[in-house]
Amino acid sequence: MTIRDIIIKYSDELKEISDTPRLDIELLLQKALGDVDRLYIHMNINKKLTTEEEESFLVLMKDRLEGRPIAYIVGNREFMGLDFFVKEGVLIPRPDTEPLVEEVIELCKEKEEVNILDIGTGSGAITVSLAKYIEKSRLTSFDISDIALEVGKKNAISNEVNQKIDFIKSDLFTAIRGKNIKFDIIVSNPPYIPKADIDTLHMQVKDYEPYTALEGGEDGLDFYRDITEQSKDYISKNGILAYEVGHDQAQDVAEIMKNNGYTKIYTKKDIQGIDRVVIGFKL
Repeated sequence: MTIRDIIIKYSDELKEISDTPRLDIELLLQKALGDVDRLYIHMNINKKLTTEEEESFLVLMKDRLEGRPIAYIVGNREFMGLDFFVKEGVLIPRPDTEPLVEEVIELCKEKEEVNILDIGTGSGAITVSLAKYIEKSRLTSFDISDIALEVGKKNAISNEVNQKIDFIKSDLFTAIRGKNIKFDIIVSNPPYIPKADIDTLHMQVKDYEPYTALEGGEDGLDFYRDITEQSKDYISKNGILAYEVGHDQAQDVAEIMKNNGYTKIYTKKDIQGIDRVVIGFKL
């Protein structure tokens, strides 16, 4: 079969599983053909695959048809124009998180130097992107997961910002509890799916991505309460607390921040018009 034949045939098979079936097929072909780029796929659309290449593709395709996320199969995901290695055990970076990173970058434009804490390393998408795009920045990244810290470090190295980041194993602020450490910005995309909603998620999410990176308590707001309350001891005067939130959580999170003394609270929408980012200031 040619590359064209495979794209046509197998894109149809993926329609019930994926919102981007053709893109998925192209990514699987890139992997099967030896990690070539997408331009190679498009420039060699009539190339006939060898038996070995076709067999390699079919193995990957079987994984995808069983619901395994494409990012875990190919081992990477693009975020903020950067390439991130991902594997099972870390949350896959999503476009939903880019507005949070973009807003923090915007808030740092007038700052000489900035010391940022990211709570919840995951793949390192937030930490690494901020380190990459905010020139005079120093990042600390907390996560309770050894896998997340390993993957975050790997992505910091591959994106050439490892010298700007300290990855530390910590359950929220436990690693610095009682220490006189202050951050200019604390940013987080915490688990925010209500417990009862986990089973309603797409199989690619609930069956493969780490449960601890998804579930945020009975109402999905547990981590916002804990981080907001504890953050007051570790954030500088005029410091910023910045969150990604679920599609219907912005006002609840803003209220939590207000009740903990944060002011000038505002929200930012994502590309779908959903209030996805909540920002507050400590005076």
